[in-house]
Amino acid sequence: MSIAAQGWVVFLLIGLVAGFLASLIVGGGGLISCLVSGVIGAFVGGFLFHWFGISLGIENALVVEIIHATVGAIVVVLLARLIV
Repeated sequence: MSIAAQGWVVFLLIGLVAGFLASLIVGGGGLISCLVSGVIGAFVGGFLFHWFGISLGIENALVVEIIHATVGAIVVVLLARLIV
């Protein structure tokens, strides 16, 4: 497996974990909805944390990415509920 493929697998796993954690917090659906909300949430969370200049002060980059993606997934799910 190439490095690029490994990066995509890690990105999807982070999205899945973040979507699952978001579904535990705000309620949610199945595997696909967790994955989609987590992947979209990774972009949203990364943007929001960068935009507001928030640094968590955590050394582990994987944990930071999961937190960013989870917060983003929560925002995505709540906004989707407001729209629908």
